[in-house]
Amino acid sequence: QVRLLESGGGSLQPGGSLRLSCAVSGDTISRYCMAWFRQAPGKEREGVAKINTVGDPGYADSVKGRFTISQDNYNNTLYLEMNKLSPEDSAMYYCAAALRPCWQMRWEDSHEYNFWGRGTQVTVSS
Repeated sequence: QVRLLESGGGSLQPGGSLRLSCAVSGDTISRYCMAWFRQAPGKEREGVAKINTVGDPGYADSVKGRFTISQDNYNNTLYLEMNKLSPEDSAMYYCAAALRPCWQMRWEDSHEYNFWGRGTQVTVSS
């Protein structure tokens, strides 16, 4: 059974930076299309970024140029580097893993993913 455990969330002021981590256990991260999603209160879960085993990152328009997704296959960990954060980025951030290759699916669709973490909260306010 694959398990995903997010960490690194917190509260910070606008313009700040955070790095989220997702530790994967139970299988090799390189087998999956990995992604970060976020969900703010009263809003639908939104795809933020994805990456596959050969790299090829993809981003939501709202985070392009500010967020960077990466994965460490040796340590079986997924990362999300977030810069220039604004209050609109406040949400619960989730790590997700899909057995299908990223290129075979709509990576922004949460229904495509087989495994989820419990999330880590990011709050941006002044």
